[in-house]
Amino acid sequence: MNTALELELKRAACAIRLGILDEVHAAASGHPGGSLSCTDVLTWLYFHQLRIDPARPRDPERDRFVLSKGHSAPALYATLAQRGYFPKEELLTLRALGSRLQGHPNMNLLPGVDMSTGSLGQGVSAAVGMALAAKLQGSSRRVYTLLGDGELQEGQAWEALMSAAHYHLDNLCVLIDQNGLQIDGKVSQVMDLGDLSAKLSAFGLSVTEADGHDFSQLEEAFRWADQPRTGPCAIVLHTVKGKGISFMEDSAGWHGKAPSQTEYESARIELLQEREKLEAQHDCVA
Repeated sequence: MNTALELELKRAACAIRLGILDEVHAAASGHPGGSLSCTDVLTWLYFHQLRIDPARPRDPERDRFVLSKGHSAPALYATLAQRGYFPKEELLTLRALGSRLQGHPNMNLLPGVDMSTGSLGQGVSAAVGMALAAKLQGSSRRVYTLLGDGELQEGQAWEALMSAAHYHLDNLCVLIDQNGLQIDGKVSQVMDLGDLSAKLSAFGLSVTEADGHDFSQLEEAFRWADQPRTGPCAIVLHTVKGKGISFMEDSAGWHGKAPSQTEYESARIELLQEREKLEAQHDCVA
């Protein structure tokens, strides 16, 4: 990967993580763990992959993104703000009465949100419908959807994936945030998914895997996803819940809990130190 591009993506991801932290702390509620685990793939999508224009958020030919794991809305909001869809100051209104940034994304309130999500398993179903509509309309737009691995315990998700293969939706890319944890603990202990790639393949999807925090691997995986094929594809992303904040990493306890003031300040120091390091690297490259 180009060094300059990788550095820009890392800087954007760090800013997004700061936004997530600020949002959840200001709201005193939310889901930081899964938001932090999917930050890097959202960074790749919104800053490199998707055909979008923040100045034209309803462009009918834009690519679509559906956050099927809707409780990770803080990550989507911070990404959209960083990309220029709305002022970053608005992040501090997360979950406030009358705010456009509710606990789950609402497509009728916020520009850049392509689908209202929250009930697990339903987002991928909507993405399948979007991809099928694009095919019927002869549009070149692509549809991307992000699910959590715990979300794949929902039967509806597998019905949607079966439909995607049946209708040969080669314009659909399914992303799995496999951080191994859900609200009640390890996914493998709550309801084991077994060999996830093999399951996805058995349902008719072309599958690859990548480190969801490594931009070089993300670049390779999405280049693979862009190749012509006859049906949908999936990228299984190996991630760490709470990535970027040391005391939150790989802990189910941070699935849906806001940090205390002391924890917030500690986490913010970590992220600011990372930002300072990246800025120094940027100065050297420049």
